[in-house]
Amino acid sequence: LFAVFSENMGPMQYKKLAVSIGKEIEKGIDGIVVGHGTDTMHHTAAALAFMVQDSPIPIVMVGSQRSSDRPSSDAALNLIHSTKTAAESDIAEIMVCMFGPTSDKYSLLHRGTRVRKMHSSYRSTFRTIGDIPLAMVDKDKITLLRDDYKKRRKDKNVKILPYFEEKVTLLYYYPNMMPDIIDSLVDNGYRGIVIAGTGLGHVNKPVYPAIRRAAEKGVAIYMTVQTLWGYVHMFVYDTGRDCMAAGIIPAENMLPEVAYIKLGWVLGQTDDPEKIKKLMLTPIAGEITKREPYNGYLIFQGGIPEVEEFIKKIHK
Repeated sequence: LFAVFSENMGPMQYKKLAVSIGKEIEKGIDGIVVGHGTDTMHHTAAALAFMVQDSPIPIVMVGSQRSSDRPSSDAALNLIHSTKTAAESDIAEIMVCMFGPTSDKYSLLHRGTRVRKMHSSYRSTFRTIGDIPLAMVDKDKITLLRDDYKKRRKDKNVKILPYFEEKVTLLYYYPNMMPDIIDSLVDNGYRGIVIAGTGLGHVNKPVYPAIRRAAEKGVAIYMTVQTLWGYVHMFVYDTGRDCMAAGIIPAENMLPEVAYIKLGWVLGQTDDPEKIKKLMLTPIAGEITKREPYNGYLIFQGGIPEVEEFIKKIHK
């Protein structure tokens, strides 16, 4: 569909891709593989998770960290594993299929709303955050790691919701941030702001008036956490409570990029504050979870067998 580097993907491409996927599903296709550059693959995966709902078949996104002309390329195995998943898997969701460990042993299937690129060059760069992957896949089999996934169906029914408001931004908070940044966004007509705040979801006091002004102007403002792992808890400290009083809404444990994509998708459909809030805080594709699994962070640190081997060596 597009011959672009992934940093040039955006709302126009997301919408066209979603519509094209819908047409293929209606034709009766059994599985779809989407080739994509790795830099923003997690953004597109999140967009498709909201725009392509209740798919009856697997939709697998795949890329490679190293080009096919290099001896260490992961391109071929990633493609083999992703096509196997699309053809044989019972998981009918938007997934990212990339190397699990740094070796060639297997790939992991990550849910589209909980995956993130976490290293600039490792082949095993993609990790499930705040959860565990859906499955492991190698040339011989697909090993499920959980059972709470949407299952493959025989019908051709799918909901295609290709909406996106482009006047949305993701703001990474840093110490000494000035209020004029938020004021500028408001003055330039932005309708939504996702903040990646410190700790449990905090920003400094000098930006409070700008946040309050933005909220009064009807800008939807949501808080996520820079730590990626963990939940926004804005009732714990005065700072969080003050931020909420100014108009910021906690976004649970949505990843910052996912919250940005979801807010753009939501604002593409409505400008009613209550409907926006309801859509944002209602889980659609696993972007908000009730809790983090106890072993999720261990899996994040490395491949599944490698973690167990490491722990056994340390704790004899």
